[in-house]
Parts: sequence; structure tokens; C-alpha cells
Amino acid sequence: QMRLVESGGGLVQAGGSLLLSCVASGRTFSIHDMAWYRQFPGKEREFVATISRTGDSTSYADSVKGRFTISRDNAKSMVYLQMNNLKPEDTATYICNAHDPDTDFNSWGQGTQVIVSS
Repeated sequence: QMRLVESGGGLVQAGGSLLLSCVASGRTFSIHDMAWYRQFPGKEREFVATISRTGDSTSYADSVKGRFTISRDNAKSMVYLQMNNLKPEDTATYICNAHDPDTDFNSWGQGTQVIVSS
């Protein structure tokens, strides 16, 4: 089974930045597309960003486009989310996701909390 562990969440002022990290183990990392989702209190998780197996293609939700950057390091089995110009509405639990497009396998982390104050 695959394990995903996030880190880097915390409290930050509006306009500030945070770098989230996710480390994977248990399956070959490079065959998976990686993504970040976020979950607001009382709501279902929503898509934030995704990156392809080789890191040559990325996609972002409109709400974070231009502010967040997803990246990966296959040698370290890690994926990152650089979050800049944070807004109070970004406050959520951020969850790491691994997806194998050949088998539709999915794995989810437990999440790391981000709180943006005004």
C-alpha cells in the first residue's frame, strides 16, 4: 500500500507564503500523477493542483492559478505546493493525492492544516 505524509502547514498572515511538502512510500512514485486537494470545514475536498509523472505538465484550479505552484522530485518521492499571496479563503486542510492513470489507483494523505489570518 502507498503512504502519503504531508507537512508544512501552519498559521500565516494574508499575503504571506507557505511551502507544503508530501513524501510518498510503498509504491513506485514516478508512475503516479500527483495532486493537491483541500477541504474546508463541513465540505467535500476540492481540487487544487496536479502534476504529471515527469513533472512536465501542471494544472491548477482557477481559484489558485497564478498564486500556487506544484512541483515534484521523483528522486526523493516528494511533491510540493508553493503557496504565495495567501488569502483567508485559502484556509483549509490540504491533502496530498497520488493517482496511477493506467489502473485508476488512488492514495490520499491525512492532510496538513493551513490557516490564513487577515
